[in-house]
Amino acid sequence: MTPLQKVLLILTNLLFLASVDAKQIRLTIPSRVEIAFPILEPIDQKLQQPLLAIKRPDFETEFNGKWEVINNDSGVSAMQVILMPTNKIIVYDATVYRTSRLRYPEGVPCVQYIDMNSKQQLQDCFAHAMEYDIETNQVRPLKVTVDPWCSSGGLAPDGTLISSGGWNDGEKTLRYIRDSCPNCDFREYVDALQDPRWYATQQILANGEFMVIGGRKAYSYEFIPKEGQKSAKAFFFPFLYETSDIDENNLYPFTHLLPDENVFIFANNRSLLLNPNTNKVVRTFPVLPGGSRNYPASGSSTLLPIRLDYNNTSVQSIKAEVMICGGNTPDAFIIAESKKIFLPALQDCARMVITDPIPAWDIEVMPSRRTMGDALNLPNGQILLINGAKNGTEGWWDAEEPNFEPVLYSPDKPKGQRFKVLNPSAIARMYHSSSAVLPSGKIWVAGSNTHNTYKDVDKFPTETRVEAFYPPYLDPNLDKYRPQILQEASAKILRYRVRFEVQFSIPEGGYLVKDDIKVTMYSPPFTTHGYSMNQRLVVLKSGIIIQVTKGVYKVGCSAPRFAGAAPPGYYLLFVVHRGVPSQGMWVQIQNAA
Repeated sequence: MTPLQKVLLILTNLLFLASVDAKQIRLTIPSRVEIAFPILEPIDQKLQQPLLAIKRPDFETEFNGKWEVINNDSGVSAMQVILMPTNKIIVYDATVYRTSRLRYPEGVPCVQYIDMNSKQQLQDCFAHAMEYDIETNQVRPLKVTVDPWCSSGGLAPDGTLISSGGWNDGEKTLRYIRDSCPNCDFREYVDALQDPRWYATQQILANGEFMVIGGRKAYSYEFIPKEGQKSAKAFFFPFLYETSDIDENNLYPFTHLLPDENVFIFANNRSLLLNPNTNKVVRTFPVLPGGSRNYPASGSSTLLPIRLDYNNTSVQSIKAEVMICGGNTPDAFIIAESKKIFLPALQDCARMVITDPIPAWDIEVMPSRRTMGDALNLPNGQILLINGAKNGTEGWWDAEEPNFEPVLYSPDKPKGQRFKVLNPSAIARMYHSSSAVLPSGKIWVAGSNTHNTYKDVDKFPTETRVEAFYPPYLDPNLDKYRPQILQEASAKILRYRVRFEVQFSIPEGGYLVKDDIKVTMYSPPFTTHGYSMNQRLVVLKSGIIIQVTKGVYKVGCSAPRFAGAAPPGYYLLFVVHRGVPSQGMWVQIQNAA
């Protein structure tokens, strides 16, 4: 017998024995007993060692998204929005208009104010903020008395929205709102900040506190104090002065907290890393060529998913990569303002691994030009580029040619294959529009007010209609693969470095290989003017999948080890099955103490 025949004979015998063993296993396992869900481990015949399971691709779909109007008149144009753990969206624009399409209910006192022109005392009986119920699509008026126009905000670890700055009497104001109830409203503290914060950015830190950075003619940053107290000091930040040009183009600076607890700050076309504990600049990064990226040129930025599903035992081993898309030329705003000529927006996206020893921008071309658009982290790790315009900049009457088409970006695909154009909306979403990722995986889309008051008749009328956009992973044909988290059997309070379990079901069960399931956590951002502050998606490290009963499984996950990777607070947790996410479940990361 030849050596080849001997090998074939041995392999045949092994396969026969494996088949017999498998049959015996199926006959002897009782029902409703927990068993490890099969993990396929092919054998390398040369090394005779198990290989890691081959990752199966995400489920394919030809579904390019769907749009649905879910509220024909929400009353308040969505200039600034944030999803709360109460499953309500807090929405507000500005009091300066003194009008909206939503009045205070009977019995609620109107706001008294002094008209700047006539100097007379008048009454404002319109709501400029509201609470939007994502389950019923109903709205509840909220009251703001000092102007939150072009302010910033973020979700504190206890679920409180903290909003900072604004215009005029609101420029040094802090606002707070948390619980959802018939009488819950904003608590406002005027003169709580040291410097005026109009078009500033609010960034959460690893300790759960906030810093607020920049603003018009505010070349500084400061730390938000406890409620009812005043900020102790504003720190001069020359970088903001250096990046301001004739049109500023460095307002609403892009900021991202890194796993090592430093803060990445990008303004105009430059960026650096700031240590918020020592107030020292840690490093600077290469200039991003091509144009200006911040307000009013207004590109968008997001942090690509933080991957903790690798062997990240040290904070230095965690990769952090930022992406910046669109914008316009440095002079686009002044040309639009003075001549009403709207220059083409930029059509590039740039990525940089900011944790690399020698970081560099990697640039690719989007399917279309975009300014004022949002960049949203989706629960499956993709990025959605949505809203905005193809020509012009932020500002009243300063843009045209809405960009109706969302674009799906898959960061893990090869360069040149990452963009996918999706079905367009029929509603222009330009200046003062916004969007939010919902627990269902749908995208809440609202706003657009390109002028200085509410207008019903205009080339681009004030928008108070609300839409839901269904991304491709919500293709009904994928529902049979969609996980459903069993919340009663899953952990909702997480602690750093502590393992926890998530139970879920899949309508059409079957064999799963190792990488079929991943667990992600999404931090809902405060979104305004094309920038989603404090947004991040974290991919958790998870263990073996256990089958509890037919179609029901559980997976053990490791909570983040480092607060810089995932600051304390509320997140939406998703189970993702080969690109198809479950409904999100609210969880809260708390410090071990």
